[in-house]
Amino acid sequence: MGLTLTILVLILSVPVGGMLVAFVDKKDNDQIIKLMLAFSGGFLLSLAFIHFIPELYEHSTVKIGIYILIGFLVQLLLEFFSGGIEHGHVHSVKGAKIPIALVIALSLHAFLEGIPLGTQLAGAEIATTHHHEGGSGLLMGILLHRIPVAIALTTVLFASKISREKVWFTLGIFALTTPIGLLIGWNSVGVFDFDFNIILAIVVGMFLHISTTIIFETSENHKFNFIKLLAIIGGAGLAFLIH
Repeated sequence: MGLTLTILVLILSVPVGGMLVAFVDKKDNDQIIKLMLAFSGGFLLSLAFIHFIPELYEHSTVKIGIYILIGFLVQLLLEFFSGGIEHGHVHSVKGAKIPIALVIALSLHAFLEGIPLGTQLAGAEIATTHHHEGGSGLLMGILLHRIPVAIALTTVLFASKISREKVWFTLGIFALTTPIGLLIGWNSVGVFDFDFNIILAIVVGMFLHISTTIIFETSENHKFNFIKLLAIIGGAGLAFLIH
């Protein structure tokens, strides 16, 4: 997928989530979020273990495990401000105001995801750097997680009682964060003497935190949910197939 189309898909994924909130019943939205997150959790976890982690260790000269751990801890910190919206925790906001801390935390996460995606696409374009299959797996992982996060964010924004104009403006800002990171990564390849696998390792660490949290939270009221298990297995199987 080319640069322009990738950016377009990333941007449109957010209003798709927003429109699901606007036009689909809230109870159905909750089920959509849970199943999509379960599927993306299995996909991200499988992708990390069978694709990114082995290739990061193979092609990096730095101690890559340190940066994976840093990414895991960074996501833990971000969720302190986001309230865990990345894996389905939707909390109401008191008063008619934009939840600034939540939006910043989600935007920083999305921005960091975009950087290694941009470097991989650029590497595929110039065919001079290792590019992890042109970023197709990473792009799919981002999209599978981005839509349910957009649904959850839109739900929180509408619940905050701000105007619809502010809701869609905030979603528009969020929609641009990953493409901005992508463009920075794209334009940095061959310019800076830096191992961009470090950024990817941080993102993989963030994915590990998100995916394991999603999987550990698949049970509701300590009851086994077979549908979510199937969604997780389906996501893991898809990651295996595309590898």
